[in-house]
Amino acid sequence: MPTVIDSSTLSIQRPSGSYIGAEDVRDLIAKACPAGNYRAKKVLLLVPDATRTCPLGIFFTGLFDQIGAVTEAFDVMIALGTHPPMSEEAICGRLGISLEERRTHYRTVRIFNHAWDHPEELRPIGRISAGEIEALSNGLFSIDVEVTVNRRLFEYDEVIIVGPVFPHEVIGFSGGNKYLFPGVSGPEVLHFFHWLGAVVTNPMIIGNKYTPVRKVVDRAASMLTMPKLCFCLVVEDGRLAGVFAGAPEAAWDQASDLSKARHIVYKDKPFDTVLSCAPSMYEDLWVAGKCMYKLEPVVADGGEVIIYAPHIREISYTHGRLIRQIGYHCRDYFLKQWDKYRAMPWGVLAHSTHVRGIGTYEDGIERDRVRVTLASGISKEVCEEINLGYRDPATIDPAEYANREDEGVLLVPRAGETLYHLKQRPAWARELGGAKSY
Repeated sequence: MPTVIDSSTLSIQRPSGSYIGAEDVRDLIAKACPAGNYRAKKVLLLVPDATRTCPLGIFFTGLFDQIGAVTEAFDVMIALGTHPPMSEEAICGRLGISLEERRTHYRTVRIFNHAWDHPEELRPIGRISAGEIEALSNGLFSIDVEVTVNRRLFEYDEVIIVGPVFPHEVIGFSGGNKYLFPGVSGPEVLHFFHWLGAVVTNPMIIGNKYTPVRKVVDRAASMLTMPKLCFCLVVEDGRLAGVFAGAPEAAWDQASDLSKARHIVYKDKPFDTVLSCAPSMYEDLWVAGKCMYKLEPVVADGGEVIIYAPHIREISYTHGRLIRQIGYHCRDYFLKQWDKYRAMPWGVLAHSTHVRGIGTYEDGIERDRVRVTLASGISKEVCEEINLGYRDPATIDPAEYANREDEGVLLVPRAGETLYHLKQRPAWARELGGAKSY
């Protein structure tokens, strides 16, 4: 049964090895969303796309059964950030329903893909001042940041967010208000805080709670004054280990603690070779880069991360042209040539640095701490063009990398959501620092 954590948050948790069933989820939904509170109201459900593992279907169907009949509108928006739009069939799969059910039982539900790059779909809601940004970023930046968001949010009486919480390379832990920013936000704030995370660096951000980026995201979300309810899910092997329901900040705070306990693996020593296998839900390198982000902390100096993804043939369906233009480089490569790169979209620069990892740039020479190699459907020529290594995936048998940790070889069969850390912080991480204000 759900237990009250505080006055605003309901939760269900399970110990390691046991999981939450659909009946418990429906019971929590009933307590968090009494039908009488939603009579004649318009509700928008924000959900992630297919690049996040979670049993979303039991929440969509459970919420619809609980309040769909009494609301004036019960609609869904896919919080895509800058990811490509989903097809009707893919959305049905994400929501755990068939196309036939979509046409019949759920015919009243309108479904929208967020369009971050369509100005007509966005609404300005304010500006975070340079002074606030300086405080939130611990002095790294001092610039005004415009905040825009999908205009449809203002057509509803309440926004309900459902999505998982995992360690995250840009913000520390995903979930909560992150489904608003960048989930349904415009480009300005999105690009800013991605670059802020890159300047702090992935190893200093990932798996930490109240990072400078989280502070910026929560500040942007505070500009949205409509009621917001959030279901933060902690997912393990596709099953629910915990569910937290309440205000986005409170639910996320509780869920991130459980995520930290369930989604971080600690190793005694670094590895010379890591085979990081991308699951099929990552359709381009833009999202499969998580196979680097989550493993970078346990790679030895001079070691190699191999992103094994035979199914991937695109760098990015959205940003591929720009990435081919700039390539993959460490943070300092851009910071020390800032006049050359500052006009590029900062979110693309951030992705570049996250995939390439920690490194230095001195006297025109870039030195990266680890090697990053793609074993994918992206050609050798393109890999060389974008400054990544290449391996023919046909030459790799993942089974040959298994059970070799004593040799300095780590196999991660399904990479991208579990974070790997060393039990003792390595010297390179102790020496890592941020960048000066601009």
